Amino acid sequence: MKIRKATKQDMPQVLELIKELAIFENEPDAVEINVAHLEREGFGENPLFTCFVADTASAPNAKDEIVGAALVYYRFSTWKGRTLHLEDLIVKESERGKGIGEALYKQVMQFAQEHNLKRVAWDVLNWNTGAIRFYERSGATIMKEWRVVHMDEQSLQNYLNF
Repeated sequence: MKIRKATKQDMPQVLELIKELAIFENEPDAVEINVAHLEREGFGENPLFTCFVADTASAPNAKDEIVGAALVYYRFSTWKGRTLHLEDLIVKESERGKGIGEALYKQVMQFAQEHNLKRVAWDVLNWNTGAIRFYERSGATIMKEWRVVHMDEQSLQNYLNF
């Protein structure tokens, strides 16, 4: 398995991983994007994200298959400056427990260090105890005092028309 930067041609398989993650997170109908969105937003003139993939092509007798992905993008912290947000770290269910997630995670952290970023931040579901234990073992801090806040499209419309 090889960890590498994703290409535009990887986006159909990355989208399948995103859909698998949505099912894992009990949100099977939540994915609204398609391959064209990923290609346009990740590989245009001003890409909005960087994606790393775990590719089995380098394994002996393996077919070329994307079995994991990590999607990141830059953010700006008023306290720290330029930071990185890890949007998703996904490993195919059939491939979990093989070190793929850790390899992708390490690639993200190396990317942040190479770009002199001050922080990497991400969200984790409170019931995903395996991921929480892994992150804590890696030295990450779980911010228990903070809450993730979202305003979806309908709520935004309602608020602005209030």
